[in-house]
Amino acid sequence: MSKLRCIIVEDEPLAVKILSGYIAQVPFLVLQGTFKDAILATEFLQENTTDLIFLDIHLPRLKGMAFLKTLVDPPAVIVTTAYHQYAVEGFNLNVTDYLLKPFEFERFLTAVNKVKNTRREPAESPEKDYIFLNVQKKRVKILFSEIAYIESQREYIKVVTTRASYLSKMSTHEIEALLPAHLFRRVHRSFIISVDKVQSYTAESVEVNGVEVPVGRGYREVVEGL
Repeated sequence: MSKLRCIIVEDEPLAVKILSGYIAQVPFLVLQGTFKDAILATEFLQENTTDLIFLDIHLPRLKGMAFLKTLVDPPAVIVTTAYHQYAVEGFNLNVTDYLLKPFEFERFLTAVNKVKNTRREPAESPEKDYIFLNVQKKRVKILFSEIAYIESQREYIKVVTTRASYLSKMSTHEIEALLPAHLFRRVHRSFIISVDKVQSYTAESVEVNGVEVPVGRGYREVVEGL
């Protein structure tokens, strides 16, 4: 399995040191950076992608939960805090786990394994040519060959196929992990496209099934490789 990229958003130096030490002990984690407030983390995420955020609640300038609500397509999030009263709000925002300080390495490992196991799900049935998505309380079968593109819409994704469009409550990171990498490419933080459905492209956009999809600045090399 490829390594999970992660960042730490934490203003306490000791907490950063402990978390960094824990991350260094886990072979499938790689630390991209540490940020003492959410504004700096936001600037990083505007130009980079990550798989996991370790997020403190009480941060200067912008609180952790407020920061989480600003993310259009959040990666996995593990909240790290000394305040248990925010647990319900955290889980309502689909955080993977909630670690109460001080926490031991064993508890930390349990939390990151949840993220790893989620990422591992698509490898279980690589021969499948379809996916089932939760759509309006039903499990709907969607063929990979019919998907044109996928667009993030806050906590939902819109899957546009050659026959219809479907809304499902999940992130583009989650759906991307379930799609065959040779058939689909992320070209923007909010868009994943089907390679087979590309009709034309420039450095700024891709035409997919008659629709212009924007290309993010950090994804132009992906488009050139189509």
